[in-house]
Amino acid sequence: MKPALFLPALGLALGLAGCVNFGERSNTRTVVNYVLNDPALNDPAPVRADVPQDGMAARRVPTLLVLDTTTGGFYDTEQIVFSRSAGTRGQYQFARWTERPGKRFADLMRARLARLGAWNVSAAGGYVRGDMLLDTELIEFYHDAASEPGQMRLVLRAELVDLKQRTLLGRRVFEQQVPLATYDAAGAAQAANLAVSRALDELAAWLAMRQ
Repeated sequence: MKPALFLPALGLALGLAGCVNFGERSNTRTVVNYVLNDPALNDPAPVRADVPQDGMAARRVPTLLVLDTTTGGFYDTEQIVFSRSAGTRGQYQFARWTERPGKRFADLMRARLARLGAWNVSAAGGYVRGDMLLDTELIEFYHDAASEPGQMRLVLRAELVDLKQRTLLGRRVFEQQVPLATYDAAGAAQAANLAVSRALDELAAWLAMRQ
């Protein structure tokens, strides 16, 4: 299904969603809300490193404080963002995220890192004292719709700080481009989930090398 297009005063936006009937009115569009997810969280959890196995003593697991993921102003919204040409951005008219991507990504990131067992993961800003601090920014997160069906593009910047030594352990930019299965909001949401999962795969591997 092709997304319906319209031209608002400030640019092009994609109109999308299912149809619903209200009384005698038919084909009235309604907003569809999509939940951003990490499919890997459905896999069996690995054995935690701090849990003794076969009588062996558990090793100390460092505490990782994870800041909320920041985003640029245009992405700091529940609207699903798209681009029809280089240097332009628009928003789906009838499709949204249930939460702002930055906030949701941070929650998924903490959940993924915690279940790996290599760190004791906590949100930064509380009373927990940490060994390391992870700071992330979602630089790009949009449906690149320059051609059909397009691809979901995710660009994430990450910085890891040693809190005890007060030194920067590393900085890296992760990029994911996942093709859409269908040229619509559902396809964009599905590709976004996969892009998030792959980015978290790379992030976790990068962090493991800096323990």
